[in-house]
Amino acid sequence: VSVKQPGTPFGSVMPYGLDQSGQPLFLISTMAMHTQNLAGDARASLLVTQATSPEDALGAGRVTLLGEAEKLDKKNEEAIAGARARYLAAYPNAEYWVDFDDFAFYRLVVNDVYFVGGFGVMGWVTAEDYLAAEVDPLADHATGILDHMNADHADALVQIARVFGNDETKVVEEARMTAVDRLGFHVRLKSGDRFHGARIAFLREARTPGDCRKVLVEMTQQARQS
Repeated sequence: VSVKQPGTPFGSVMPYGLDQSGQPLFLISTMAMHTQNLAGDARASLLVTQATSPEDALGAGRVTLLGEAEKLDKKNEEAIAGARARYLAAYPNAEYWVDFDDFAFYRLVVNDVYFVGGFGVMGWVTAEDYLAAEVDPLADHATGILDHMNADHADALVQIARVFGNDETKVVEEARMTAVDRLGFHVRLKSGDRFHGARIAFLREARTPGDCRKVLVEMTQQARQS
């Protein structure tokens, strides 16, 4: 919330790490306008978007974390050490300024979450459910899976959508995978002039890229047979 323009939201691009419970960590300078704004009003939100091409921006997964930013006490050596290690693991170059006197760690204490999983897939998630959630085992591999499926197996995605989707997906002409997790994936579909999204469940849980490949091969074979 802007100090200069009271009551007005102030957007800023912000690298973030995560603490052990999944709450965002920021390393920010007292000279930065966003830090000065937080000193005036601790309320803030963080928008995290899935990396995607410009034409798929509205169909990409994204989440808004709402809460209040709190400055970590430098006297709490254990908390600072933990934040430092986690943040530098994500941004090694920050080692050059992490110990500057005007920089400090802040944590966004999440009190609500709004999730958009693509076209027509959205809803609120409680802070309790968010903080209790576990990282999906495919999270670090999702980008590679998406790139591979969209580049090399676009026809298979169409066949899978027609057979394993819902009534709206039975006549799709194009399909692009936009997100994947251990239980299934999201696709952006084209039917005539209409673009829409759908969620397709895996036949079984896939916890590794190898599991994911096997289940997608199975689903493609079943789709072709049907």
